[in-house]
Amino acid sequence: MKTVLIYSGGLDSTVLLYRLLSAGHTVKALTVNYGQRHQKEIDSACSITSDLGIEHKVADLTAISGLLAASCLTSHDMPVPEGHYAEESMKQTVVPNRNMIMISIAAGWAITNKFDSVSYAAHGGDHAIYPDCREVFAKAIDQALRLADWHKISLHCPFIGFTKADLIKMGADIYVPFEHTWSCYRGEVLHCGRCGTCLERREAFNLAGVTDLTSYAPEAPSVEAMVQSEWKLPQ
Repeated sequence: MKTVLIYSGGLDSTVLLYRLLSAGHTVKALTVNYGQRHQKEIDSACSITSDLGIEHKVADLTAISGLLAASCLTSHDMPVPEGHYAEESMKQTVVPNRNMIMISIAAGWAITNKFDSVSYAAHGGDHAIYPDCREVFAKAIDQALRLADWHKISLHCPFIGFTKADLIKMGADIYVPFEHTWSCYRGEVLHCGRCGTCLERREAFNLAGVTDLTSYAPEAPSVEAMVQSEWKLPQ
């Protein structure tokens, strides 16, 4: 398979990148700069793809941030919610139609290169609040991509039925450098360890039984404290 991977530099898409390469597929990686405040993920994407020696492009879409509804991911005026995700705090992290925008650009690059597919790493542990991570969305986009051009491509999303803990187990088996990936929405020097995505990351490592080598801010709560709070990953 020849595929364009939507690559954020985060944990999930890095596991998919390594899985694709370990299976012998040809991969080009696309990162989209949509004005996210956590641009450290772009630095991670550039570093990891450089180490792997694969072609990687960063598409500059920062101009679109002014067209979309406010999100704490793109606006420094909105605080990034801390603590365990609840419906209202999760909604603050939604960038409208983000995955469709990124898939569309990746599709154009894939078609240009006569590739077979676009790959993205949405997984079953992604919250129901994110409509563009749901299986029904992926199936609809797959059908649309098959109609988009004379050169037919498909959407490859193999993680839809897996949790983040599952992905960490997969990644550990193929030596994914998790410590070089970036998740934190705050985008500071270290992972804050307190925002919802950091807590989800830490809990997933704990559930997977894999050592988390990520560097967290000193004030981050301990994993033990998280477990004692009885927070569970969304099912």
